[in-house]
Amino acid sequence: MMTRDISAYKKLAEKSLEALRLEHETPRGLFAPISYMLEGGGKRLRPVLLLVSCDAVGGDASRCQSQAAGIEMFHNFTLLHDDVMDRSPLRHGKPTVHKKWDVATAILSGDAMLTKATELIVNGLNPDVASEVLKTFNDTAMLVYKGQQLDMEFESRLDVTPDEYLEMISMKTGALIAGACLIGAIAGGVKGRDVGVALYKYGMNLGVAFQIQDDLLDTYGDEKVFGKPIGGDILNDKKTWLLVTALQSGSGKELKKIITGQELQGDAKIAAVRDIYDREKVKERSTQMLETAVSGAISWLDSVKDYITAESYALLRGYAEGMSGRVK
Repeated sequence: MMTRDISAYKKLAEKSLEALRLEHETPRGLFAPISYMLEGGGKRLRPVLLLVSCDAVGGDASRCQSQAAGIEMFHNFTLLHDDVMDRSPLRHGKPTVHKKWDVATAILSGDAMLTKATELIVNGLNPDVASEVLKTFNDTAMLVYKGQQLDMEFESRLDVTPDEYLEMISMKTGALIAGACLIGAIAGGVKGRDVGVALYKYGMNLGVAFQIQDDLLDTYGDEKVFGKPIGGDILNDKKTWLLVTALQSGSGKELKKIITGQELQGDAKIAAVRDIYDREKVKERSTQMLETAVSGAISWLDSVKDYITAESYALLRGYAEGMSGRVK
């Protein structure tokens, strides 16, 4: 196994997507939006973690490029449909697919992405490994859908607890990152269930940290860096770790009045909610929860430190430690 740094893994992930040659697929009305989504950039977190996990257990990441492309295709499929459901106008600073084309196109191209992802995730694997990878992929996908459903149900509730929110993001965000790690390990020939479980739990905790940081950035980030308007979650009354925490604080009644009333709109509403967050130290409390999730990820990684490569351990630990400093 060759030694790679994160930038090398990201290049390998990009190469796996370029190899799909979607720009040549027809009809263009179906595939152009898919290319547009995949060309949107992003951190390629999930395919990178899949590739690192493959190498971590002694596999060869260069032989898991199809799986890397598949997990990124599935991730972008969920984003495309999420944007439709959330009516989001921007993604990575560019118009979302349903804005650039239309809702019908976004739905159909998303469907095609899901089918393509399923094909890619097993491509090139021997039957026994392919069967295990496909089961993990399907289990992961169902958790993502369950998490999305809970997220939608939370929209009409003002009594969502922090524990319920953690359960939801563990499914919607954590499961896909965890699944990427486990699929990479399985495709890499992992020996022993404990290593796979530990990498899965590492990814789950990392996903929770990732989502809480996303929540923080939507309220306190830099719009030019973050790639979408700041305060969108507040304007849409979206349940975030910040909101559910503040609703249970001493300012909960005041916050509910802002959410259920129509007096405050736009920037005025964002400012009023942020004032409550600042008063109740919600940012600091959210950061503490984020750090707890990061510590959990590192703890699971440490539990199998002697069973994975030292280079991969360092990369995975660095990913976790850098989560709180993420700005986009």
